[in-house]
Amino acid sequence: MTSLALLQLVSPALPVGAFSYSEGLEVLIQAGSIADEQAIQAWLEAELQRGAVRLEAAALRPLAEALVGWSTQADAAAKARLIDLDGWLMATREAAELRAQQRQMGMSLLQLMSDMGYDLPEPVVLNWPAAWAWAAVGLSVPAGDMVEGYLYGWVANQLSASVRLLPLGPSRAQVLQQRLLPLIASQAQLLLAVDPQQLWSSGVGAGIAQLAHAELYSRLFRS
Repeated sequence: MTSLALLQLVSPALPVGAFSYSEGLEVLIQAGSIADEQAIQAWLEAELQRGAVRLEAAALRPLAEALVGWSTQADAAAKARLIDLDGWLMATREAAELRAQQRQMGMSLLQLMSDMGYDLPEPVVLNWPAAWAWAAVGLSVPAGDMVEGYLYGWVANQLSASVRLLPLGPSRAQVLQQRLLPLIASQAQLLLAVDPQQLWSSGVGAGIAQLAHAELYSRLFRS
């Protein structure tokens, strides 16, 4: 059942609104910085190796451990670690749109988990990575699969946005997703054992694009 639970979490049908966000990709494509399949592949590879998504993926294991401590032992220190790390991750996001995205998707996933019978010990606002960690805890997804699934889902959502913004068909997007699987797997294995607060993001271009998105004259996406 664990593998089926992971499939549910990475499903595009998960009702968290991920399809409505491009995380700055729309800006880069409108500016011509990304214009074809090769460019989007290079961009995704760079973000997986050096971008902010690495920090989030590395934070999943300590977030899950804190959630287990809080939910099973009523450990106040575990709750404090959870809130602190969740807040730290939010502070790494420069753009207000990205912070709103993290908040909306996180709360939507927490609501879904509640509907499925997995309530937190008490109501609390958590952002997307922490909510993902709670979903993995509730559905008994192993730590390695949790991190792999998070990165896989992020890539899938970026490719979904690319299909709507670039001359890139769904079949080519699937080829790209498959091509990135080895990198997703290797990064997940690496990040599973890394302290997220010892990492940094060098995705300056992504941060600038995400900030600029709020001022686009016309746009399809919310970030």
